Amino acid sequence: MRGSLDFKMSSRRAVLHVKNLAVNDTFQFGGPSNTPALVDFRVDWRATGPAVPRGKGTTVPPNDSGAWLGEIAPAISTGRFSGDEIGFEFRSDRGASTANGGYAQIGHHRNGVFL
Repeated sequence: MRGSLDFKMSSRRAVLHVKNLAVNDTFQFGGPSNTPALVDFRVDWRATGPAVPRGKGTTVPPNDSGAWLGEIAPAISTGRFSGDEIGFEFRSDRGASTANGGYAQIGHHRNGVFL
């Protein structure tokens, strides 16, 4: 079974959906192990307010942490996560969200040669 990746973004919404991504689960239960597993996840970001300009661009030296330009909006993210391997599987609640006390952002930025 082959994995797939789908990413879509607009100025107000972004969706990342990954299906059947092959990973290795490493753990120490019963001795060192490297077990093949598959994970699925879908994360959806929706802006909840207006995007505002951020960053300092070329007004600061290139190695300054503010040497970028962008627009960032507050957002709410929701997600579904699942995975399985030999003898174990998990699933998140369908309503897993940053709405109650979490934090998310959506936006775009430019740095480096783009300034």
